[in-house]
Amino acid sequence: MSKTPNFKIDKCQPPVYEIRIKGHLGTQWTDWFEGLTITLEENGDTLLTGPVTDQASLYGLIKKVRDLGLPLVSVNPVEPGPSTTFGTSQADQSDVKS
Repeated sequence: MSKTPNFKIDKCQPPVYEIRIKGHLGTQWTDWFEGLTITLEENGDTLLTGPVTDQASLYGLIKKVRDLGLPLVSVNPVEPGPSTTFGTSQADQSDVKS
């Protein structure tokens, strides 16, 4: 049984990734992370989510996480939802439990 996600690939749209790092980043880092959405989670992790044009760009994002000295937890492709908007510079609080 394969654990690889079975996403439909739209060749016109870049794939969307979710990069999870340990520690919280402020929204001022959005530009440095090329417009990815920054989501602060209650457990102390930060999710960087958004379209990544190619593998070189993905490696560049991972390198930036390394340069900050924050532990990389995971990198996963995600299937974008119909109401997905990226690069708004707003931390998404919809998944944060209160």
